[in-house]
Amino acid sequence: MRVLAGSCMANSKSNEQEVFLRLFLEHEQALRGYVRALMVSREDSTEVMQDVAAVLWRKFDSQNPPVEFRSWAFGVARMQVREFYRDQGRDRHIFAEDVQALIEQQVNVQTRHSDRRQEALDECLAKLSSDQRELVDQAYVTGARIDELAKLRGRTPMALYKTLHRIRVALMECMQRQLAREELA
Repeated sequence: MRVLAGSCMANSKSNEQEVFLRLFLEHEQALRGYVRALMVSREDSTEVMQDVAAVLWRKFDSQNPPVEFRSWAFGVARMQVREFYRDQGRDRHIFAEDVQALIEQQVNVQTRHSDRRQEALDECLAKLSSDQRELVDQAYVTGARIDELAKLRGRTPMALYKTLHRIRVALMECMQRQLAREELA
């Protein structure tokens, strides 16, 4: 019975970690951008982000997760930035509340824009023929060298470069149309 109870607790802890990690990773890029915008140096922002992640994990309760994880995380980040500057004796670098709110708003806009672009790219990639998609995957995902790919496909490197260029142009145009349609909707 004792072993069973221990494994249930381990499962519970594992589930809590998974829930936290999913939420944290979903918002990490925006959170990192926000902290970086509030900090003077990249090194300091890295240090503060580590503190933010530690505080978020320590205070996270998967049984009662925050309704708005993102807002909560931004609030924790704001407090950690203040604490960092207070501890460093550099309060003069702290932005006023309204400036912090403006930065947070801008980070949110940029993140939404980036997310929309990624979704548009995913949709446009799905529209490629299987041969085009395979070529894109080989060239950009696996990072294979163009001369090696050309040899495998029985083509010259220049011909392959031209094909990839046409695919990139088609993807860019597709994404622009997709994003324009979303703006009109």
